[in-house]
Amino acid sequence: MAELVLIRGDITEQNVDAIVNAANTRLSGGGGVDGAIHRRGGPAILAECRRLRETTLRDGLPTGEAIATSAGDLPARWVIHTVGPVWTAAQDRSGLLAACYRESLRVADELGARTVAFPAISTGIYGWPIDDGAHIAVDTVRATATEVREIRFVLFGTAARRAFESAVE
Repeated sequence: MAELVLIRGDITEQNVDAIVNAANTRLSGGGGVDGAIHRRGGPAILAECRRLRETTLRDGLPTGEAIATSAGDLPARWVIHTVGPVWTAAQDRSGLLAACYRESLRVADELGARTVAFPAISTGIYGWPIDDGAHIAVDTVRATATEVREIRFVLFGTAARRAFESAVE
């Protein structure tokens, strides 16, 4: 079973095998974690994303799925891009959020990654309530069979850290 580690900090500074990017379906960079990863990782990541969009992902990366690129100038070896769902009270999309974590670990296993850093997927501009998002994240990675040995949740703020601490306990 993977060790769960909680860190308050910047995901782009994590020296791990793979960093998970809370991407948009177009894999085009953007705001939040996605923008930070693209800025710090440099143009190589965006170039690979564009090649994916021109070939295998012409319609974009579907919500809940994951795919990897190199990590460019980041200290990691790979970036695993996953598209989280936008939260809405009108529809339960928790299965899609859980799929982001499961699929990212599946891709990590395919790559041979043993250390993976996750952000709190969908809890930023996609509006997912942090307490619920933390429980889905922790419960999903605990229930997913993986060869990954260390799963880091790299959290931006104090509220996210508290929510993940509560979910781990």
